[in-house]
Amino acid sequence: MSARIMTPGPKDLWFLPLGGCGEIGMNLNLYGHDGAWLMVDCGITFERDSTRIRPRVQTPDPQFIVEHKDALAGIVLTHAHEDHIGAIPLLWELFPVPVYTTPFTAEVLRRKAAGRGGRVPSPLIECLPGEEQSIGPFDVRWLPITHSTPDTCALHIRCEAGSVLHTADWKIDKAPLVGPGFKQELFAAAGDSNLDAVVCDSTNAVVPGHSISESVVRDGLLKAVAACEGRVVVACFASNISRLHSLVEVATKTDRHLGLLGRSLQTMHSAALSVGLLQRSQRLIETGHLGYLPREEVLIVATGSQGEHGAALQRLAAGSHPQLELESGDTVIMSSRIIPGNEESVERLLSRLRAQGIQIIDADSAAQPVHASGHPCADELASMYQWLRPRLAVPVHGEQRHMQANAKIARLNGARMALTGENGDLFYLAPEPGLRRRAAAVGRLEQDEEGRLSPLSSS
Repeated sequence: MSARIMTPGPKDLWFLPLGGCGEIGMNLNLYGHDGAWLMVDCGITFERDSTRIRPRVQTPDPQFIVEHKDALAGIVLTHAHEDHIGAIPLLWELFPVPVYTTPFTAEVLRRKAAGRGGRVPSPLIECLPGEEQSIGPFDVRWLPITHSTPDTCALHIRCEAGSVLHTADWKIDKAPLVGPGFKQELFAAAGDSNLDAVVCDSTNAVVPGHSISESVVRDGLLKAVAACEGRVVVACFASNISRLHSLVEVATKTDRHLGLLGRSLQTMHSAALSVGLLQRSQRLIETGHLGYLPREEVLIVATGSQGEHGAALQRLAAGSHPQLELESGDTVIMSSRIIPGNEESVERLLSRLRAQGIQIIDADSAAQPVHASGHPCADELASMYQWLRPRLAVPVHGEQRHMQANAKIARLNGARMALTGENGDLFYLAPEPGLRRRAAAVGRLEQDEEGRLSPLSSS
């Protein structure tokens, strides 16, 4: 399709996903209006089923927007997860426009870019939740929303042609421990504005009920750790700042010292401290001291819950961590869910730990909750659609079965229409809803050992 045909007019509001639609991860979304484009998120994923020890980083192929970069008004990043910001240091120089995001996400982006030798976008403009920013012909309001990393925002995007609510990743958590709780009134007010469309997270659409709160996980972790006698290692995602906050409290109440193992975990903790999301705790000690303490006084937070090679938990299982060695009678709590595709690597890791006499407590079999998803289950999706009442629902951030389930919930709860598609499909949000299949070529780029990106596939 020619660039002329792919240029939105003054009466058009378009949505074009280049990544993250029909898959989980590697999000890159474009909104088009009046000759301009707005990018929302630009993330990575990792290769699957690889024989390499270290899976390679993959990004969406951004060729479409590179060809239209003169029309790109700006980039908005909704939150600090790798599948939403990880490609920015790798790709930004191909479309060097201003990047807008919240303070925590900006701080994480700066640190990750520096650690990988990538470029920090300039300008990198910090926007507080609740603020509104004009970016080209788009007015973007940042609506704080709860997720498994702080400072996440949904986006209410308005232009002369209409308006859309981009949920980003989210859940309904009234007590997230770090940051404000979910505010229903913000989304009810957005619904009162007669939304043309909602572009919505589908990850847990096939899961009935309601996700649990981080405050419930805190209580579950406290009970689990209190019942352990030896060292306790809690494996979780580094970006879950609420989980870190909880474990500081657990360490205090169980009279244990807390250590952080893993570079990404230390990066996230430092970023949260620098923007005031966490306070320094006397319970937190240098990791080099952990091996000298009585076992019953040690609580560790470690990276590697997905079985990643070289991560702290993998090194502990192999007995190769330079600062600590686990022993029979110690406990590992898996405070995470397995990302699809990582089942084999996680099972190998757990089998190695069990062989050493280390007790495993996982999220599925624990007597009390030790993990909470950051995504909405079916009842939360139903509530959101009842508040927003959009003319059109566009499910994203999921495989086809997740998006189809999301679309069904939308139709039953206030959306007049729901359309599902995949990367490269062009969704017409206004003036009339519609869908054009395969409007833009899509694919993936893969980074080699020298840091070079090359096309992996295209369509």
